[in-house]
Amino acid sequence: MKTASSAPNFNYGFPTPGPQTPTPQDVMNHVFFASHTDWKQIREDQQFDYIVIGSGFCALGFVERALKNNPHARILILERGPFFLPEHFQNLPLPYQQTLGGLSETFPWTLSAKTHDARHIKWQHGMVPFFGGRSIMWSSWCPRPTPEEMADWPKETIAAAQRYFESAETLLNVISAADLDKGDKAPPPGMRPIFGELQARLTQRLENGLGEIPSATRVMAAPLAVDAPHLEYVDFLKFSTPGPLLEIADRQQKLAAAGRGAPLTIATECIVERIVEQDGTATALETSRGVVAVGKAQLILAMGTLPATTLVLNSFPEARLAGERFTAHFISSIIARVPRADYDFASEIGELELGAIYLAGQNEETQGQYHIQLSALSDRHPVKNAATAAQHMPDVVATATIEQLLESEDDVVFVCAVLGEIDNKNKDNWYRRNGGADPTTNVTLQVIESESDAKVWKTMEDGTFQALERVLSPKGASRVEYWHPDANGGGTWKAERPSQDAVRVPGLVHEGSTMWIGEGDDAVVGLDYKLNSANNVYVTGASLWPASGSWNPTMTMVALAQDLADRLSAR
Repeated sequence: MKTASSAPNFNYGFPTPGPQTPTPQDVMNHVFFASHTDWKQIREDQQFDYIVIGSGFCALGFVERALKNNPHARILILERGPFFLPEHFQNLPLPYQQTLGGLSETFPWTLSAKTHDARHIKWQHGMVPFFGGRSIMWSSWCPRPTPEEMADWPKETIAAAQRYFESAETLLNVISAADLDKGDKAPPPGMRPIFGELQARLTQRLENGLGEIPSATRVMAAPLAVDAPHLEYVDFLKFSTPGPLLEIADRQQKLAAAGRGAPLTIATECIVERIVEQDGTATALETSRGVVAVGKAQLILAMGTLPATTLVLNSFPEARLAGERFTAHFISSIIARVPRADYDFASEIGELELGAIYLAGQNEETQGQYHIQLSALSDRHPVKNAATAAQHMPDVVATATIEQLLESEDDVVFVCAVLGEIDNKNKDNWYRRNGGADPTTNVTLQVIESESDAKVWKTMEDGTFQALERVLSPKGASRVEYWHPDANGGGTWKAERPSQDAVRVPGLVHEGSTMWIGEGDDAVVGLDYKLNSANNVYVTGASLWPASGSWNPTMTMVALAQDLADRLSAR
């Protein structure tokens, strides 16, 4: 068994003790990532078939598929950040949940003063600049959008997404919350919170009562991406990309040693600042670690919506439409509770049970979409179960606090994260260069709430109150209490509905549409995912979205990345 991790000339303390201060990054570089010696060879000697910028969902979707098609494909992944977490932070001990936000989120743009000073939409959530990107800090909801929910999309792209949904769900290990704890997947009593009677009965109530919510279009048990394709009762973990990417790297290393494949090369702490191009062909990358020749490689932008757009704006001035469209999802957070005794199945609910339900809807006038990520929690002993409940809540951000649960031992608590789509035709929304010196941050983002946005926002809040009061509460609105937050981070339960200002969250999520896909000169990216102003640069992710819809974008992003991998592999 090999125990040394130092250079061959300094193994086992002979002839001298050797390195004594390795960093976590040094350890990972030694095993998985490019070392300083490897980086010199990458820049000076090696040729690649694909250079992938980013290490999140789209990178995993593309790389896994490309290597499945051809294990000999030579792929280089460039990740701007270091290795931070080995998996989703919610799978780690509870204190790791404090890593959400703060310095784990960066904002590589300047926010427009008009946006910052607005009433409801005030900022856009930032990037997670580490290996794995946002996959290490996401909520894992993965609904399939219907063709109707992909309004304004090219028919060919809708068809491609539909073809690849199943394979994307397989890669992300998507499973319905209704199936999490059925049969042999059910955990022993007390092992962890289960998705049991509460999940099944509440989903059924919403299915049967959908007509009581005029704007609602469909409802289902939430599809969630989990960490194992074949769940067992031991645990329920959230999916993230570091583990799967490192598994692929390990597998490719073994295949390469046997002459049956090529190694997957991953370089971290490498910021791509600009693409050098000649006559529309990317020839090199200017990075924080020096220039990297592109050669005959295809360049895959898998680095998130806004950083990819910044790179294009600084590298291809002729991409005139890039950044001229911007969409995202605005959010309302509505928290309510209903007495557990009101449900005729109350005696069948365990000590600690969870539910995760997805409900979609639409404003009839504007056709703007929304959806509710509804998390339900019944916790008879919140102090005892605090750590367990926090680690398994289905929505990583929209969770019940210990203060809310301590007063709700006899209730079912509903946490509703309600997301609505921003109007994709709003000309006041854009992402443009501002003349700054740093090519990774020299952009300004502006988002202004439109009349259409206001109508959708009101509709989705009305729909949420209707779902709670007309359907989820067996005895009607009089039995629903709402959480009213105060200025100090606490709050109180009250019978009346909270105000707009109390429930509306100023930060946007799921940004997209800055390099929308389509036919001809009216789009930034062609139907083959190639940047119209370049010959060998391909775009993945939500920047391709012609319109955002309201559905969570991750699974669709992966599906289209797989389509791109198949197209390039075939070529």
